[in-house]
Amino acid sequence: MKRRNFQPIGAVISEFLKDSNIDVRLNETKALQAWKDILGPSVERCTRELYVRNGVLYAHLTSAVLRHELQMSRSNLISRINQHLGIEIIKDIVFR
Repeated sequence: MKRRNFQPIGAVISEFLKDSNIDVRLNETKALQAWKDILGPSVERCTRELYVRNGVLYAHLTSAVLRHELQMSRSNLISRINQHLGIEIIKDIVFR
């Protein structure tokens, strides 16, 4: 008896992640890491809390000056994060 519906293991795992909606959470976690990679350790020190919910990245910052500066370049930062990931995950950023 021959099996004819062979699939590579990578394709099976990818399909499982999509069906389980785990891929969304995985990409959100990658976006948090991209924040640290793109903005560097100085901004990371001023970031108190960072999370993603429904495509919106929430960043709680301890510096009002940094918050204002990042607010001014928010659209550029969104595109840089999405470009770093290779997929559009972040649709907006909220600074608090």
